[in-house]
Amino acid sequence: MKTVHAILCAVLLALSTAPALAQYPTKQINLIVAYAAGGTGDTMARLISDRLGAALGQTVIVENRAGASGAIGSRAVTNATPDGHTLLLGQTGEMSINQHWLKDIGYDPDKDLQPVALVGIVPLALVVPVNAPYSTMAEYWAFLKSNKISTFASAGNGTPGYFAGEYLKASAKSPMTHVPYKGAGPALNDLIGGHVDMYFPGFAAVAPLMTTGKLKLLAVSSATRSPAAPQIPTVAEATGIKNFDFTLWGGVFAPRNTPKEVVERLNAEINKILQSPETARRFAEVGADIKVGSVEDFTKFVRAESQKYIEVIKTTGAKPE
Repeated sequence: MKTVHAILCAVLLALSTAPALAQYPTKQINLIVAYAAGGTGDTMARLISDRLGAALGQTVIVENRAGASGAIGSRAVTNATPDGHTLLLGQTGEMSINQHWLKDIGYDPDKDLQPVALVGIVPLALVVPVNAPYSTMAEYWAFLKSNKISTFASAGNGTPGYFAGEYLKASAKSPMTHVPYKGAGPALNDLIGGHVDMYFPGFAAVAPLMTTGKLKLLAVSSATRSPAAPQIPTVAEATGIKNFDFTLWGGVFAPRNTPKEVVERLNAEINKILQSPETARRFAEVGADIKVGSVEDFTKFVRAESQKYIEVIKTTGAKPE
């Protein structure tokens, strides 16, 4: 009797939740970006928001909640009702770095957030001033190994560009000095002015500067070459450094305990958007690589990225400044 009763309860529960899931969404969806407008994640969110809203039949609003290295926006989503109406465009920093780098970020990405879909992966671009004495990654690598004093910029301590620089420094056993900036803009200005020697910004941020001849692109930081610059080598292939793979990626996350059916529907709709020729073209323009996959694929990706940064922190010996 207990078994029959349990089965009946399960059936009734399924019947009671099915109409609600079928009606999803029932109101406006807020897609939170944990950084200021104009960055990589914000660009990705705005490239998919209108199309996602049209597919779901509700408005999708991109909301920027910047601060605390992405923690403010991330916490807002972890504390939201898990019904699919509040989502996060999570990125490398707040999803795979901060919990291993900063103290008490106020949320646990693995326990508090549910991966939904990977949106895009943007390689970092190893760029140097246009008047630098090296024009290829091989030449720059030889310079680094010569133990000459040099500097590298970052958009902040603990960012993917910072770790790319530290990993390059450790691999070359170079006396490079890290120069942190409050964002990509100031760092790029000083790089163009020759006040720092190298920088690893997101590819999208420097594409216009390269076409105008203000910077030299020597390599990309991803494991494979970028479709936006297929003639440019990766750092790994030009130097022989193993496992050199640093990117700015963005994906959609929901609060943990969001119904599986809602998560799966969001994954399916986002994948359809990413596979459309227009979306693919616009992502290519900003140097983003699209990786369509299941919820399980994205979950494995996030876990692998998290584990990678645990190893990077150990290898470089880097510490928060």
